[in-house]
Amino acid sequence: MKIIKQIAAFLGKVKIYIGVSPRRAHGPAIILFPFYPGQINCGFAGLMTIVSRGNNAGELTADAELERYAKEVEANALREVLNKKNAAEKYLGSARVMEFLEKAVAALKEEKAQQIIFFDADRRKRLTGIAAGMKSFLAQEEKLLETQAAQFVSADLEAINGRLVALKDIQWSLEKDIIDNFEKIASLAGAGESNLSPAAFTKYRKINLLLNALDRLEVRGRDSAGLQISFLFTENNLDKILAALKRNNLHDDYLRRAGEGELLHGSVCVTRGIAHEGRKACQATFTYKTFSVVGELGRNVRDLRKAIQDDLILREFAGAEALLETALTHTRWASVGSITQENCHPVNNYKTGGAGGKYPFYKRADAEINVVLNGDIDNYASLRGALEKDAEVILPEVTTDTKIIPLQVEKYLLSGFDLAEAFRLAVNDFEGSHAIALTSDLEPGRVYLALKGSGQAIYVGISADQYMFSSELYGLVEVTPQFVQMNGEEIAGGKGKKAGQIFVIDQNAGGSLIGIKACGYDGTVIELKESDIKKAQITTRDIDRGDYPHFFLKEISQSSDSVKRTLRGKYLISPADKSMPQVNFNLGADVVPDNARLGLQKGRIKNIIIIGHGTAAVAGSAVADIMGVYLRDCGINVSAKVASEMSGFLLRDDLSDTLVIPITQSGTTTDTNRAVAMARERGACIISIVNRRQSDITGKSHGVLYTSDGRDIEMSVASTKAFYSQIVAGQILALFFAQLMKTRSDDFIVGELRKLESAPRLMNRVFEKRDEIAATVRKTISKKFWAVVGSGPNKAAADEIRIKLSELCYKTISADIVENKKHIDLSAEPLILVCAAGSPQPVLEDIVKDVAIFKAHKAAVVVFAPEGDRRFEGSADAVVEIPDSSGTLSVILNALAGHLWGYYAACAIDAEAQIFREFRNQLNGVLAAQTKAGYSLYEKISDVRMRGLVNNFYHTFNQHRNNGAFNLLGVKTISDLALLMKYAAGKLPLDDFQQEFKHEEGFASPLDLLDVTLGKAIDELTRPIDAIRHQAKTVTVGTSRKEKALTGIIFATLEKLKISVKNLTYKNIISIGRMQPAISAVKGHTLYGVSNLDEVGNPKDDSTIVILEKGGIARQMKSRAEKSSELMGTKRTIVSTANVYVGRGKLDGASVLILPLLGEKGFAEKLLLLHIEYNDLLPLAEKAEALGYRYNDIRNMVSEYNIAWRDEYLEKIPLADLFGETIENLAGRIVQNLQRERA
Repeated sequence: MKIIKQIAAFLGKVKIYIGVSPRRAHGPAIILFPFYPGQINCGFAGLMTIVSRGNNAGELTADAELERYAKEVEANALREVLNKKNAAEKYLGSARVMEFLEKAVAALKEEKAQQIIFFDADRRKRLTGIAAGMKSFLAQEEKLLETQAAQFVSADLEAINGRLVALKDIQWSLEKDIIDNFEKIASLAGAGESNLSPAAFTKYRKINLLLNALDRLEVRGRDSAGLQISFLFTENNLDKILAALKRNNLHDDYLRRAGEGELLHGSVCVTRGIAHEGRKACQATFTYKTFSVVGELGRNVRDLRKAIQDDLILREFAGAEALLETALTHTRWASVGSITQENCHPVNNYKTGGAGGKYPFYKRADAEINVVLNGDIDNYASLRGALEKDAEVILPEVTTDTKIIPLQVEKYLLSGFDLAEAFRLAVNDFEGSHAIALTSDLEPGRVYLALKGSGQAIYVGISADQYMFSSELYGLVEVTPQFVQMNGEEIAGGKGKKAGQIFVIDQNAGGSLIGIKACGYDGTVIELKESDIKKAQITTRDIDRGDYPHFFLKEISQSSDSVKRTLRGKYLISPADKSMPQVNFNLGADVVPDNARLGLQKGRIKNIIIIGHGTAAVAGSAVADIMGVYLRDCGINVSAKVASEMSGFLLRDDLSDTLVIPITQSGTTTDTNRAVAMARERGACIISIVNRRQSDITGKSHGVLYTSDGRDIEMSVASTKAFYSQIVAGQILALFFAQLMKTRSDDFIVGELRKLESAPRLMNRVFEKRDEIAATVRKTISKKFWAVVGSGPNKAAADEIRIKLSELCYKTISADIVENKKHIDLSAEPLILVCAAGSPQPVLEDIVKDVAIFKAHKAAVVVFAPEGDRRFEGSADAVVEIPDSSGTLSVILNALAGHLWGYYAACAIDAEAQIFREFRNQLNGVLAAQTKAGYSLYEKISDVRMRGLVNNFYHTFNQHRNNGAFNLLGVKTISDLALLMKYAAGKLPLDDFQQEFKHEEGFASPLDLLDVTLGKAIDELTRPIDAIRHQAKTVTVGTSRKEKALTGIIFATLEKLKISVKNLTYKNIISIGRMQPAISAVKGHTLYGVSNLDEVGNPKDDSTIVILEKGGIARQMKSRAEKSSELMGTKRTIVSTANVYVGRGKLDGASVLILPLLGEKGFAEKLLLLHIEYNDLLPLAEKAEALGYRYNDIRNMVSEYNIAWRDEYLEKIPLADLFGETIENLAGRIVQNLQRERA
């Protein structure tokens, strides 16, 4: 009972969140479906239409309902409220009307509804008119509200703003999510609506929606992308399609694309004989892929749209009436595998040796299994090794770890399991965090999803007629806001044995939760309930990037509008007479409660503490500065504190004399909410400045002042526009307090408000300077250490810029007062951003001197200076002129310039990563070709393609490095790269590699380690801008590939003797590999040990040699070493040079091969003498090849006799002599043979 009471007490206090970031949630809390906007690696989405068992044609009424409710909205416009004909709560017809409109739009998103409207020009035209009318109406309402906002009390104004936001979402969804897509669908199909059949419409609609999702998901990764659509149709339709292909001369192209193999761009797979509801059916699957090392936003979607639009074969297939349709798409940053179309997802189960048997459960010998993956399969190498223990089954050019998924599923299918159980067993084999989606022609109309760990997510969107799954909420909200989220960390029902969830979505099962079968990784059934379905709190309006390359830049461009909306309706300036304007603030009790007003006026409030965290804390410090100025000499102490500092150190038992003003963008910041709760319990009054309605902090506050329109969502992790609006909101509050306390005249307050009103215009002017700011980045970014400085109010700007530079550029950056920086060690010669604009003239004069001091210490200096001020031009490396201002306005303008500077700095750093991305992709391309050709490691390094590629990049690498690039790379990374490139180009002996990189376990090849180190460099330099660095394991996982084993008679002998090739030099391995074809047998061996070498491995006078082991015919043979241990003669020379010796024994003249074996110090500490027999039947060309450098030496010596060379001269000389005699003797024998022939 005690435990139950404790649980009940906890649940009474706990806050439940849906779809929010954990870092913004206030504990104790339960976060359902946490939103991680900052994770970046890959993204996927899929779409299925639920099979309808009835005929709903002609039953569509949603468009008529939408039209009726739209009229009701317009009848309840803002003018009606202003004229007192309506109360504010009836604005736009009440919340009930908004709900009906939302439902009507949802109904119009259903596939059948869209099909009806698409093919009914009148209805489409009418719907377009409704959307246009709403848009026009909204513009009029916004314009009217802009001028009349102050006429409403703040509570009514907040209700009006909330209703407007809801209508904007509805209008946007109608126009962008429905109407605009009709044109996209027609374009994608390469036809107008008159040439597009209803059957084709559904397929192109799905493709279009997935391309839209892909466009949004690209922020998670975009160096490659793929899209696949599958549809089931009757077999007689296939015969008609094939006949049409022949008539249109497309059949040969179809056969080429339908060939067996890996999924490539344009691949087509058609499976016949599928049993479906008592009849035979066929499934057609079309796959499209694109890749680019550059990863330009939008490029992949454009390429895929163009390819699909131009696909005439798809058009023929699309016209067939489908029984089932499924589509999925994927985008990624390559963490494993090179950036090629083979590695783009989806990948299939193709194996080089064929399927390898029948699937007993399905009584079939083949199947198409297609997979996409987010995350990594950490044990890929061991799983692949198990599959390939007898022979390789994966093509060399396929280097993505995703490939193991369909092959592992197939392994269990071959063992007799059905697809659901084979999938479950396979995903249990995978180590690491992963999200997987699988489709197969074994089970048409079903999608298999698996999620394990916390690094990825899968959301399953549910609408009346569709399922849409996605790795991000914003990937599915265009289709539906309703979703269920999988939980990769949950143990099924709390009683299972293994974390992870599996969903099987079946479009034949009837829709909603009925069509989703869920279980844990251990097979424990999970019963999904209606309460598991949640509603997303974002729409496509929030996630529209427009034409901007990043959300960060787009959101800065919107910041002036956010400030305008923050100012709107908060006050009214009206002249009491011609000389004295009067200010009426519109901050009602919902913003500043009565106890706060009276507490200020009666002197009961002695302290105002403004709190926040991160950017909000910096905004708080700027607000506290200006509020302190406005309330000077009234006996109130104004301060700014980091929220956790207040809760940890500043709380008194009685805070009834304190007003706490928390600032937070989301309203869910954990530390801020905790401090507020603790302060309120102690009697403090709370007035929050927040951007989100109904967020956690609003319930803890006595009053709330919303920034912007109360829902100004920022997709970029690095917040910008909220910062500016928070300062403006805080200054409005400060001016209201000043009026309330009579510390400032209305005349003064009007002047300050007029300055704030100029902020949007001045902010736009700074934004227009973004190209100029980008140019200053290019001039100064090469410095390793950075600092930001500002004096007075601009110290807050410096602090905020520091935060953004850290978030965008991943650097530890200092921020300080300008004058203080010169007293701190400048020997690091840093880059210093100076926030000077808006400083008073005496301060500016000092800053000019300080900048000169910075420059004298070889710092690179960028100054944000007042417009027209030329004093910094002689000392600063770059000057950005900013409109002159003062106070908080100077903070906003300097910070905005700094935000733009940080954005372009992050872009510049990411461009450095691009250099390595491109080289890594080229390297992987060459390696794949070499592996396919069967090259050994030594042949790969000797390959002129490899050496040319590496040498060219080494030149590029050094050129950039000498110009100041790569300063953000770790010292180890950059030194390893330089060294590994020398090994890869064959400039350093491979025998040194193991010593140099002894700590890098598991890497026998410098090429593989170079690949991994390039991945580290890319990871260290990648700057995603809108997100934190991706969590993909680029830093630990390289391209997985098998090295060709060293084969041949000598290497086999070494293996038999348990001697590793690591004991051989790279040069000697190449020599052995070249000579082996000339050797027919190894008859015996002698292993010698060598001692007493000097410190560099050379023999000394007392160096010795002893026999360690004998084998074969060597057991009956005498050795000089048995009589004398002195190292002498040929063996002494071999130890000195560490080169292979091939020749004859001094005592018996037998053919021998002597290999120097290196010890741990890299010296020849052992010699292996092999007694060999030669293959005199070796073809002439191979004989010349085996001789190597001796061939050229013999040829050159013969030429000294003025004899034209012919390879046939070698035929009369035994191989034992060609390898054993001196060059001079061999040349003499050839000359003698020629003379005898002529005689």
